[in-house]
Amino acid sequence: MLALAGHELRWRLLGELARSDRQVRELTRLVGQPQSLVSYHLARLRAGGLVAMRRSSADRRDTYYRIDLARCGDLLADAAAALHPGLRPAPPLRTPQVSPAARVLFLCTGNSARSQIAEALLRHRGGEAVEVFSAGSHPKRLHPDAVQVMRERFDIDISGQRVQHLSEFTDQDFDAVISLCDRVREVCPDFPGPPELIHWSIPDPAAEGEYPAFERTAAELETRVRFLLHHLSRED
Repeated sequence: MLALAGHELRWRLLGELARSDRQVRELTRLVGQPQSLVSYHLARLRAGGLVAMRRSSADRRDTYYRIDLARCGDLLADAAAALHPGLRPAPPLRTPQVSPAARVLFLCTGNSARSQIAEALLRHRGGEAVEVFSAGSHPKRLHPDAVQVMRERFDIDISGQRVQHLSEFTDQDFDAVISLCDRVREVCPDFPGPPELIHWSIPDPAAEGEYPAFERTAAELETRVRFLLHHLSRED
């Protein structure tokens, strides 16, 4: 972990990916280095299990890179404990507090599964620290498998959540607008403020047509939402 993250460029790449999933050309622009060099160091991070990649659902020729924050945290803790057991970090005792309450909008294409799951998880974990909403560019009905997985995995009932079009929110201020779909990222309108724009490249579980896809989506979103709360509560 220390050898991988200790390289200056790789550390910068990890920092950018900690904020949002990115394409190689975006990372190249952000770190100001040639694409060949960025691709080489991304390959090193992938080999070390710190970074993963997914083909874009909007354009299969594009690839999104994402960081595994949970694995990074585990490896950093192990490295600290290897030096001295007293350096192993203690787990957080409570959910980070955000004051004033952060306003967050989740977007996907249908607002039928991914963004609805994310909305419910952030509301459940964040409580009064967040105001959270979700919408879609082409809304569909709430997917029954999304309702089922939230009930079975987290004991959260989302059957009463409303499906909404993103146009309902384009005149509102948000602290963060998070796109969960590669397609909706390309049509995301401008919001006043502006908010921080974050992208999580997550495949549509409904496209697979099987319930385990919803379980995997819910698990990934639960991890991402947990880290998002810490991101929203950090002091600038």
